[in-house]
Amino acid sequence: MHPTIDYAAYSSIVIPLEAGTDVPTHNHPQHQLTWAPSGLLTMTVDNCRWVVQRSRALWIPGGVDHAVIPNSSCAMHSLYFEPGDCPLDWKTPTVIDATGVVGPLLSYIVELGGRAADRRARAVDVLWDLMKPMSVTIIPTILPTDPLALRIALAIRQDPADPRDLADWGREVGASPRTLSRRFRAETGVSFGSWRTFERLNAALPMLGEGQPISRVARAVGYRTASAFITAFRREIGTTPAAYFGGSGADSEVTPTPALVPASSR
Repeated sequence: MHPTIDYAAYSSIVIPLEAGTDVPTHNHPQHQLTWAPSGLLTMTVDNCRWVVQRSRALWIPGGVDHAVIPNSSCAMHSLYFEPGDCPLDWKTPTVIDATGVVGPLLSYIVELGGRAADRRARAVDVLWDLMKPMSVTIIPTILPTDPLALRIALAIRQDPADPRDLADWGREVGASPRTLSRRFRAETGVSFGSWRTFERLNAALPMLGEGQPISRVARAVGYRTASAFITAFRREIGTTPAAYFGGSGADSEVTPTPALVPASSR
């Protein structure tokens, strides 16, 4: 059971966050729209993660459990809306395009706070017209419950570049590769190799959102080459790493070439 917070008295809040100062899982009856004009944070719902930064905001429906993980120092801007006063009927977390005038409008509404209710109401009416959902592929990574498989999964989540295969992990935890393979598939719905690929791509998203070069991101999450990383990213997410954030800074100089993903990177 996660804590429920009532933000009825708050139209908006700004919370300064530092990397490592997570906001634990909670919920509130109000809808929430969160944006980070500088820096970057990750919001999690169940087994899914969304990156929030200056070009994209995230809509969290009221009552949905969520947590916040700042990937860097940032000021989390959150607007709260009573469900009965909201014309939107989005039942699931939705990524919003915060480019153009949406970002400055969000800043303006946050600055108004609880003052000038009439001005805020007019600005929010404009916001409803401008909010456009973005089509974003989300890769869930379900943690296994078996203690040995969970130990491996958490180690990979801590260091996605870890190159060990199931035989190596079997020697580490005292189980056969076949047993670990069965447990991963039964409890996560995918093979160990696919689970690790998904975890690596999810780990890469915050770095891409910060504008780090693709070659550096690829190495950080366990790929020997940028081309192998781009191939895996395009296969699972359906677009290139640079295009995922709309050219928000990710290095797009590397041209993907037909290449197989190395076994240690799958």
